[in-house]
Amino acid sequence: MTDKLIDLKDLNIPEEELFSPAEQDELASERITAPRYSYWRSVFRVFFRKKLNTVVLCLLAVLIIFSYVYPMVIGYDPTVDPYINLFDKNAPHLKPDEAIDKFGFDIKWILGSGEAGKSTFDAIWYGSSISISLALVCAAINMLIGVAVGAVWGFSRKFDIIMTEVYNVVANVPYVLLISVIVLIMSASFWSMVFALTITGWIGIAYFIRTQVIIIRDREYNLASRCLGTPITRIATKNILPFMTSVIVTLVATEIPSYISYEVFLSYIGMGLSDMSLGKLIEAAKSAMITPGWEFEFWSPVAVASIIAVVLYVVGQNLGDASDPRTHM
Repeated sequence: MTDKLIDLKDLNIPEEELFSPAEQDELASERITAPRYSYWRSVFRVFFRKKLNTVVLCLLAVLIIFSYVYPMVIGYDPTVDPYINLFDKNAPHLKPDEAIDKFGFDIKWILGSGEAGKSTFDAIWYGSSISISLALVCAAINMLIGVAVGAVWGFSRKFDIIMTEVYNVVANVPYVLLISVIVLIMSASFWSMVFALTITGWIGIAYFIRTQVIIIRDREYNLASRCLGTPITRIATKNILPFMTSVIVTLVATEIPSYISYEVFLSYIGMGLSDMSLGKLIEAAKSAMITPGWEFEFWSPVAVASIIAVVLYVVGQNLGDASDPRTHM
């Protein structure tokens, strides 16, 4: 079988219909065809790709609700409620089943009663709100100062000489000892604890950011920006810090639980907050740890503090991983 050539004249079609000039659109030729990319949309898409993250995030939401909403709903007053059953000699140190039998079934008695007959469940969630608030405030202050100072520290060689000497002195002073001294000098209030945890807490973060900035600052695109006269502040805020988003988020994930741990530890050794935080509850229930039948008073706040710290850490770590653009492929 042979192919036959077709004579266009045999088709009886005008040349205007067979051939038409193609217009050239310079703007269309410059346009790049690619799907629209949103960084944070990609971050959350990667984050929620793991079902575990959804579960942990729901658990965190429950913890936040019980810590901040529950005490307001029930109208918990720490100056009154711990002594509400003070004169009932049969109310203190009850196990959960004993407390429910005595006071009737109520969610506030599912962890029993503590000294003076207070509800352990109510006291724990009120204490959680204080401990979480302390951790969030300290993390916000230390991260803001640490990231800002670290970015300048990594660029300025004169500033680097000064801050390196400051870091060498401060980093060799035991952090817990410094916090303890400050708390002993000042009153053991919420803001004095914030001051103690942030007066030098930012310097370790700043040193870490400084190291990361030094690694990134001399890459080709940053050198090109400097050659073009771009201000260093703009290079730091536009080229470097966004590149370090995943590093900063991961750092936050380790910082927030650490402040809860510091608060609990300092309260346990008698140098913590005067408010009824988780650490204060654990410190007040030290004797209950070894007293048969009273264990719930001690282990309940320990368990809640541990769960809060672990959940915050897991959410932060996984969000930090999702913030890495390399995981968006």
